[in-house]
Amino acid sequence: MKHAILGKKIGMSQIFLDNGTVVPVTVVEAGPCFVSQVKTEEHDGYNATQLAFVDEKASRISKPQAGHFKKANVSAKKYLKEFKLDQALELGAEVKCDVFAAGEKVDVSGFTRGRGFTGNIVRWNNRRLRMTHGTGPVHREVGSQGATSHISHVVKGMHMPGQYGHEKVTIQNLEIARVDAERNLLLIKGAIPGPKGSIVTVCSAVKSDK
Repeated sequence: MKHAILGKKIGMSQIFLDNGTVVPVTVVEAGPCFVSQVKTEEHDGYNATQLAFVDEKASRISKPQAGHFKKANVSAKKYLKEFKLDQALELGAEVKCDVFAAGEKVDVSGFTRGRGFTGNIVRWNNRRLRMTHGTGPVHREVGSQGATSHISHVVKGMHMPGQYGHEKVTIQNLEIARVDAERNLLLIKGAIPGPKGSIVTVCSAVKSDK
């Protein structure tokens, strides 16, 4: 990929174009990130650049982590992530949001809001059972799960209650509406995954619109 950066989702807002059109945008505090490790094919078996984001207290990291940051001449950070960039960056280099430009297409990845253990109605948008003809007393339960005489087991992939949310989601081909390098902000058109304050990754679009 061409460019990549770690950021924190601030929330949604709107901007006005010169012709008066209102554009909904998501505000992302992108960077500054620092290169904490450069992996090479000769030493690690593949090429990658590790970026570090958000300052962390030195007392909250382990000694191996402290040595890792000291080698890169970078202060302690909370989040680390590897990217396969087209151009290798130097160890300890600073990456800011100005690597992107307004109008550029990006892919944004994040984790959706976790909702814990939920029923099949909330998780899969199933309908409830009938309120009459002997159904109940619970009308939001799963209901019939399949025949008993032929297969005699629950079919794989059946919509059942369970863990819902906190899944990694990537939205492709989002457009950057504005870049505020002074405040390290990216204004991205539309919505992106994750709640406010969550960590997201912004990368150059893999499949750009034709």
